[in-house]
Amino acid sequence: MIQSPARDVAPSSDLVEQVREGGVTPRVVVLCLLLAVALGYVIPIIDFKLLNTFLGATHLPPGAVGTLLVLLLVVNPLLRLIGKKWAFSRQELLTVYITCLFSSLVPGHGAENLVIPVMIAPFYFATPENKWLDSIQHALKPWMSPALNSHGGLQKPVVDDWYLGLPPGGTIPWSAWIVPVIAWGSLIVAVYAMLGCLSVMVRAQWAEREALAFPLLRLPLQMVEEPGQQNNEVGFFRNPLMWTGFGLAVFIQLLRGLHLYFPDVPDFPLSLDINRLFSEPPWNQVGWTLLQTFPIAIGITYMLSSEVAFSLWFFFWFMRFQLIGAYYLGFMPAALPDANYFPNKNFLGFQTGGAYFAYAALVMWTGREHFKHIIKRAFGRTPAQAGEEREALSYPRAFWGFTLAMVYILGFSIVAGVRWDVALALWISYLVLAIALTRVAVEGGMLFLLHDIMPLGALSRLLSWSAPWLSVSNGSGVVPASFIQAGVVYHMRGFAMPSFVQGFKLAHDNSISAKPLLLLIAAVMAISTAMSFWMVIHLGYDHGALGLASTWATGHLSVRPATFLDSLQRDRGDMALASWVALIAGILLTWGMMTARARFAWFPFHPIGYLISLNYAMQTFWFSIFLGWAAKSLITRFGGHDSYRKMVPLFLGLVLGDVSMMLFWLIVDGWFGRTGHQLMPN
Repeated sequence: MIQSPARDVAPSSDLVEQVREGGVTPRVVVLCLLLAVALGYVIPIIDFKLLNTFLGATHLPPGAVGTLLVLLLVVNPLLRLIGKKWAFSRQELLTVYITCLFSSLVPGHGAENLVIPVMIAPFYFATPENKWLDSIQHALKPWMSPALNSHGGLQKPVVDDWYLGLPPGGTIPWSAWIVPVIAWGSLIVAVYAMLGCLSVMVRAQWAEREALAFPLLRLPLQMVEEPGQQNNEVGFFRNPLMWTGFGLAVFIQLLRGLHLYFPDVPDFPLSLDINRLFSEPPWNQVGWTLLQTFPIAIGITYMLSSEVAFSLWFFFWFMRFQLIGAYYLGFMPAALPDANYFPNKNFLGFQTGGAYFAYAALVMWTGREHFKHIIKRAFGRTPAQAGEEREALSYPRAFWGFTLAMVYILGFSIVAGVRWDVALALWISYLVLAIALTRVAVEGGMLFLLHDIMPLGALSRLLSWSAPWLSVSNGSGVVPASFIQAGVVYHMRGFAMPSFVQGFKLAHDNSISAKPLLLLIAAVMAISTAMSFWMVIHLGYDHGALGLASTWATGHLSVRPATFLDSLQRDRGDMALASWVALIAGILLTWGMMTARARFAWFPFHPIGYLISLNYAMQTFWFSIFLGWAAKSLITRFGGHDSYRKMVPLFLGLVLGDVSMMLFWLIVDGWFGRTGHQLMPN
């Protein structure tokens, strides 16, 4: 319990210093709110109109790192000219960084603003041939889409004008949008609340009891360190190795950018298409494969443990060699249809689905004593332990906040027309994915997170032995469920839980007042969500979504509700047994790896590499991860741990230099109006 201040308080100057050291000072609050407005305005333009390097959409956001860099190298030196006490303190700088984790991710690509195109894209792209309107128009509540009026009729101008742009003299039909935006906004706020409360409950277990690495926090922490702190004798910005790595990244990306503007300038290629080497059976089964090098990914990988880094790239190829094995067992290419990146991943997808559920369950089982304590605290069965007062919420409030948010989310789904068991299955699947992917961020340092699972589709195949569990006509509410799944559950590139967990760890370890920080985060997220919705709607009507550089509003993500319904109708349920076998294989392999890791210190595999082996993030980063792992292995083998530690600034400089060039080229590209210039994967 927090005690009231004593009456014989310290002098006012001391109180000011105490608040200042808490991090959440009045000037920081104002700055963070202004940044939320500014980033909420700029990021949608970058992500959807220009399609240049994302300021967010990663869990080491260039927007957050860039803000910290400006404060350290520009603002603080100027403030010190006025007086040393005016400069932002370490806690204040980290508070700004924490809030920017949210204000950089929430408004951009990969966040929950995907619900805007999901609400209307299936109506715009519906044709008499695909018959999408027959499936969705009368099964969707009118308040779930601006495409429908209060009687369920189609409001075609609302949809067409968003995709084509307003006609001369036209105005945005806000009356059609206001109810759906409020409804979906309430769901998103509840999801944020649920993830925030869950993050409070897992922080101590993951950060203290399990001592996870949190590699994505190494750069911001080093940036705010002062000489002499944590054996950093010369200071991060005075370390010649850091500037060597920084200069290497700057040279590469400067040359590449100049080549883009001036073709006579020599290029510095960072990718190699090796698919021509895999054009004949059985090697053509591995599908699309590139050797891509991202300096930022190499630098982050150097911070990982050797077994994690090795597992990330090893399982990428482990899954592909399964496809070669399937070919030799008689599964010809024609029998392996579909795929974004390789011929088929149905049996691979069910393996990773089993891996997600097994890994999340084992993670929760590992922390069972901690979570039992939280439940007992929630019901008043045990007193608080030492240190709990430093959490962003007390454990009882976090537990009941999580419970109430989950109840609201399930209630929203049921009111939308989803059958209760379908809603429960969907949101339990979401929590499993959120827990597992957050562990991938805090253990594996993945810059962005994706999964390859449509939970309702996978469950439908597994449960449809004699009769379909999901169909448009059996009262399951699959139509509204498909919209919720597509808008919130499927594309989790920039979801909020990793930012919550990282932010709470930074606050706890650096004496930042957690409770005021949580209020500030809530305000930042509210502003960012509102700005995001407002900007996305404006971009469509002002420029026409079809004319935007991004396919975010016109590609497969936006029409996923309709294509998912199509896939259910095509699935005859004849693959249920094979799907169960693959699911159980994924569960057993994950359990086996976790058991071996607990018993054998030499065991080289970590299951997080298995979890994300199929998705786009690993498609783009696997070779960079391999290079970072190889560099760490060689340095450690021939120079020992001391050499590894001394080389850390070099690789952090590589990360900082890459981020700095992202910011530099964003400014240049914005000035000249260039689109599609990306230094990070899209």
